Amino acid sequence: MSEKAAVKKQKKSGKITAKAKKKFSPKVEKVTVNIGVGEAGERLKKAETVLQNITNHTPIQTLSKTTNKDWGIRERMPIGCKVTIRGKEAEQFLKNALQTRENKMADYSFDDQGNLAFGIPDHTLFKDQKYDPNIGIFGMDICITMQRAGYRIKRRRIGRKKIPQRHQVTKEETIEFFTKQFNVEVV
Repeated sequence: MSEKAAVKKQKKSGKITAKAKKKFSPKVEKVTVNIGVGEAGERLKKAETVLQNITNHTPIQTLSKTTNKDWGIRERMPIGCKVTIRGKEAEQFLKNALQTRENKMADYSFDDQGNLAFGIPDHTLFKDQKYDPNIGIFGMDICITMQRAGYRIKRRRIGRKKIPQRHQVTKEETIEFFTKQFNVEVV
């Protein structure tokens, strides 16, 4: 019996093997760490230094999309920096970031698509970081994007399609993933 026939037989019987469960279980696609400074110049350079030290990746600058005279911001002016981390490094960074929150996460931090976002008010909460009066204190936003096998169809160039509702990652699946994988307590 071919592999396709075996999969069809499993679908008809309603039984899903452990291998199929593991393949289609949610996983961390990427972790995005953002520091919004609100201005260009020396503070932005210090924020980039902080991100470089915490993530060991080179940050890129984020640019403003509109002009706001009250805040002194012009369009396309650098106002922050961010780093995107993927793979094993993302999971290791997540463990460190969740330890700063004492492995507790609010229920409202999870969205309906299974993604997660939270903030850290002080970069010195990380293990290896110490307060430096020359740099100051920076807070950051951490956004975790979840996916499962087969999400490539929404980004490919030829034959691009939407992810069906039955295949999307839900809030409950993400909460279960984080409680098992990272021992996170959802409050």
